[in-house]
This record gives sequence, structure tokens and C-alpha cells, in this order.
Amino acid sequence: MAGEKTEQPTEQKKRQARRDGTRARTPDLGAWGGVLLASFLIPVLAREIMSRTQALFMRATQLFVDPEPAKAMELAKSAAKDVVIVAAPITVGLFVFAILATAAQGGLRPATKSLKPDFKKLNPLKGLKKTFGGQAAWEAVKSLFKVGVLALVVYNTMKTLIPALLSATVIPLQTIISLVAGTVLRVVQVAAMTGLVLAAADYVVAKRRVMKQLKMSKEEVKEEHKKSEGDPHVKGQIRARQHQMARSRMMADVPQADVVVVNPTHVSVALRYDPAKGAPRVVAKGAGVIAAKIREVATEHRVPLVQDVPLARALYGACEVGDEIPAEFFGAVARVLAFIMLLKSKGSAAGLHSNVLASS
Repeated sequence: MAGEKTEQPTEQKKRQARRDGTRARTPDLGAWGGVLLASFLIPVLAREIMSRTQALFMRATQLFVDPEPAKAMELAKSAAKDVVIVAAPITVGLFVFAILATAAQGGLRPATKSLKPDFKKLNPLKGLKKTFGGQAAWEAVKSLFKVGVLALVVYNTMKTLIPALLSATVIPLQTIISLVAGTVLRVVQVAAMTGLVLAAADYVVAKRRVMKQLKMSKEEVKEEHKKSEGDPHVKGQIRARQHQMARSRMMADVPQADVVVVNPTHVSVALRYDPAKGAPRVVAKGAGVIAAKIREVATEHRVPLVQDVPLARALYGACEVGDEIPAEFFGAVARVLAFIMLLKSKGSAAGLHSNVLASS
């Protein structure tokens, strides 16, 4: 069918979608990754937390015996400082992980278009589609899987923990706290790892959904190629104008040439020699119609034309406009220029001539 979205999106379409905020993302990656990171950081900081908390309680007890406003303010400042020191590693770690998780899912470029009001989002039909569509079914599957895994982990943990607590007659409080804390920590870590597995699956589903949304029809692909590469007809017209401008500049340089070497009718090469700028330089060249135009302009401005078939062909094939002639042509061109100087010394060098010096 015409207009059917059957083609994969082009790179330009993907870049535009990223600018518009249409990216494959899952919030679960940052959330569960942060939980897992915190579950490893908190035990490492636990000793520091306990040490600072005990010191804080000791100072608070002393404050009750000798209450003074200055000491109370000092205690409050110390408590605030302890909170910052303990919370800083977790806060910075979670912040860095959130940035990395966002960057891994399409970069950190803000999508300003998503901030603009869009009344299409208020369409109730789209809301119903989200509620009862494939995305809602996938979210339900994720939730059921997470609840099931958590229930299984908690059940196995409690099945091991409760008999251990009931089997001993006397268990120190510190041991109970350590046992319960370790159990809770394992539950949290298992839940976080499960969440990360689901986040990876959710990212794959989201990417497939976005790629399906960005699919293009063959007509759209062709139109985009035209815009990115340019319409062939327009490019042809641009090239034609460029060639015309180049020819115009070239013809404007013919009157300043010292000589035009001709074939005599098929090829024309105009040369100019300025001793201060090095070797003779090609200021114009052409074949066919352009060669005829060069001869016409040269004749109009009384620039001498010298018929030298081998040299004209060789210069036409070896040089571009603006190039100095190659070293192997120095002798032949020097004879042409000497011939022109000889003609000028006798009067006028205008017109078409045969190179007498080249044949001698």
C-alpha cells in the first residue's frame, strides 16, 4: 500500500527524534541501579554512622547535665556536619549513577520540544489505548514478576531467619541486629538485581516500540534523501551555473594573456608569463566551442595566437587553469614566447602564426 511504514528510520530521522525527546528509555534502570548502589555503600558507611551517632548521643547526655544555649548550638552544628559527611558519598554516588544511566539511554541532550504544550496528549482515546494497550500489558507483566520474585526471596529468607532466631536461648542484641540487617540487605540486593534485569528487558521493549514508531514509508525516505543530498535537477543547475561562472572568469583573463597556443581549431590554451611569479601560467584553456570562444576573445584584444599542435594538446591534457606549466614544457613554451617577442620587435604580434622557432 502507498504510504505504508515499511522502512527503517534513517539516521536523520533518528537524530530528529532524539531532539524531540523520542528515545528508548526506562526509568527502572536508574531507580533499581541506585538501590543496588546504596545497598553496597550503606554497609561500608555503617561503622562511621554508628561511631558518629554514639559520639552525638554522648554529647547530648552531657548537655542535659549542663544545658547552655552555646553548647546546644555547637551540638546542632556538629550534628548537621555529621549528616553531610555521612550522606555525601551516597548522594554523590546516586547522582553520578543517575547521570550515567541517562547518558547510556540516549545522551543528556535536553528535549525542549517536550516542554511545549501539546493538546494531543489530552486525547482520551490515546489515554485508553495506553491503559488497555500493549504497553499496559507489559507494565502489568513487569509488576507481577517483581512481586513474585520479592515474595519468593522474602519467603526463603524468613524460612531461614526465623528458625535461627528461635533456636538459640540467648542471643546478644548486636548479633540479632547484624543478622536482621544482613538479611534485609540481601533481600534489597536481590530485588535490585531483579529490577535491573527487568530494566534491561524494558529497554529492549522500549527501543522496539520507538523504532516501530519511527518507521518511514518509501516516499518519506526518498523525500528525505532529496532534502539531505539535494534534488539531482537542482544540483545539475548549480553545477551548470558554477561552470558558467568559471568560464566567465576564465574568459576575462584571456585579454591579459601573452599568447594563445592553438591546435589550430580544436584546442586553445592561453598562457601568461610574469617573471616575478615564476613559470608561465595557464590562464584559460578549452576544447571545441570554448576553444573557439578563447580564440575569438584573443583576436578581439589582439592577443597573438600560435599554431603548435603537439604543444597545444600536451598543455591541454597536463595543465588546469591557474597551474604553472610543468618543467618538461619549459623549453617548448620558451620558444613560443621568444617567437612572440620576435614578432613584437618587428611591429605587431596579433593574429594567427605558425611557430617558426619550433620548426627550426
